[in-house]
Amino acid sequence: MKRLIRNDVTKATLLVIQGVDLGTRFKLGTEPAGVGRGVRNEVRILDTEASRQHALISFKNGSYIITDQNSSNGTMVNGTQIQSTKLNNGDHIQIGRSLLLFSSQSIDEDSRYMAEKIDLISNEDSHHSSITHEVNHHFDSVILDTADASGVIQKHEIQNDLQALYRVAEAAVSPTISQEELLKRILDLTINTVGADRGCMLITDPQSGEILPQIYSSRDEKKTGPRMPVSHSIVDYVLNKKQGVRTSDAQRDQRFEGGRSILQAGIREAMCVPMQGRHELMGVIYVDTTTSHPEMLLKNGAVEKFSEEHLRLLVAIGRQSALAIENYRFQNAMLKAERFAAMGQTIATLSHHIKNILQGVRGGSYLIDMGLNKSEEDLVRKGWNIVEKNQNKIYHLVMDMLTFSTERKPALEPGSVNTPVKDVYELMQARAEECGVQLKCEIAKDLPESVFDHEGIHRAILNIVINAIDAVEGAEAKQGIVLLETKYLSKPDQILIMVSDNGPGIPEDQIGKIFNLFESTKGARGTGIGLAVSQKIIREHGGEINIESESGKGSRFTLSIPRLDEDHPPAASS
Repeated sequence: MKRLIRNDVTKATLLVIQGVDLGTRFKLGTEPAGVGRGVRNEVRILDTEASRQHALISFKNGSYIITDQNSSNGTMVNGTQIQSTKLNNGDHIQIGRSLLLFSSQSIDEDSRYMAEKIDLISNEDSHHSSITHEVNHHFDSVILDTADASGVIQKHEIQNDLQALYRVAEAAVSPTISQEELLKRILDLTINTVGADRGCMLITDPQSGEILPQIYSSRDEKKTGPRMPVSHSIVDYVLNKKQGVRTSDAQRDQRFEGGRSILQAGIREAMCVPMQGRHELMGVIYVDTTTSHPEMLLKNGAVEKFSEEHLRLLVAIGRQSALAIENYRFQNAMLKAERFAAMGQTIATLSHHIKNILQGVRGGSYLIDMGLNKSEEDLVRKGWNIVEKNQNKIYHLVMDMLTFSTERKPALEPGSVNTPVKDVYELMQARAEECGVQLKCEIAKDLPESVFDHEGIHRAILNIVINAIDAVEGAEAKQGIVLLETKYLSKPDQILIMVSDNGPGIPEDQIGKIFNLFESTKGARGTGIGLAVSQKIIREHGGEINIESESGKGSRFTLSIPRLDEDHPPAASS
């Protein structure tokens, strides 16, 4: 088998497992990566409790180091506040209210490499075995009934076994990126617990049913040596009997033989147990030892490192591992089903809105056709206005979809926020007059220069102004008014963009849902995308949107973004 070439550069990722960015994954390279709420950070966390420049992750001497940047709330690694520390695979980093999982290697890509460390050998001529113990996987709580020769239960052994099972169970339910990483974590714990020198997991392929080497681990990962021989006969025996087995003399056990592989590897003892799930076998766990244990001597003078209690414990770990695999596959199936359901809902919702727009286009086209046939210019112009209006609807719908679906960094350019505000004001004047709405604009003259994404901020303001005009359109008791304002707060160094209206207001039970995708208070007239897009854009700038609304008096949307300047970067504090 050809050796898989491994990259020298360590691959690492950060996965957000708790917080507003839940599910977002960041790739880390060898260049320093800033972590925080600021727009210039490579790891951008849209958490209001995170500082703009919260922490820095750097790559030094083959390891990743995280250093707190004098943040307001501090940086926690595995529940402990740190100033600077080395990151290990599986560490949990807490930034504000967000929790990030650090993964130092791509185990998915290394799974083939690990499989090559295992040599699954066959010996069809084997007729007998020196297996010393067998344990069925349905042994219930026998691990708690361990007793010495006098019948006294060894409490310290029970406590150690329980602690080992607790650690394995904790690893099984901890957030993980892949099934391979989950099993590698369990196998590492298993080897340390039972005192093995190395081990592997052979997993049943859900498609073909073939059992294949997948996970390998050793006490000394840096030590290079022969591939780990695993007896095909023993694996088949364990799978067929559904029993865990151990041998104290693997070199004389013909079931463990495979030519000279066992002898050359110097294997003295081995254990193999089934990974029995709720309904089917998921594979086997196989561990061995090539060293002797000085404290445990047999009558014949041989050395025994694995005991019957170790075998029982390994059977329990095999059961836990199988359940972990089942749960992982079940979660993936549920996630896939939810994605298909979300995709279907998205298609259905967008199809409904597109159908309404197309009906407007067809109505306008009908008037144009009628006007051309009758040579009536007013009828053609009326039809064209309808077509143009629906053309704009299609444009805004497509742009909102693209903006919402794309993860990107803002294209920062210097300028005044007053510029996109005035552009939106001038653009929406005709629409406001058509709807009988008075659109006003009051910009702050003392607004300082800033660095922001001009197109993004323009779209964020535009969506909210369109919503405000729609909210007050056709008001009978009073004329609808929409006010667009800007303001600068020097102390927090923030720029505010406020859109106010005197409409009916937003129901209190709807305020919490208003930024959800496809949630609209305008019925068939709204797509439910605009406000979600605006919130996404503002959060990309490190800001937030606040809503004030009172029934019968109107609403105010306040878009607040931190002021950024090329010469004066944001402070480290929140």
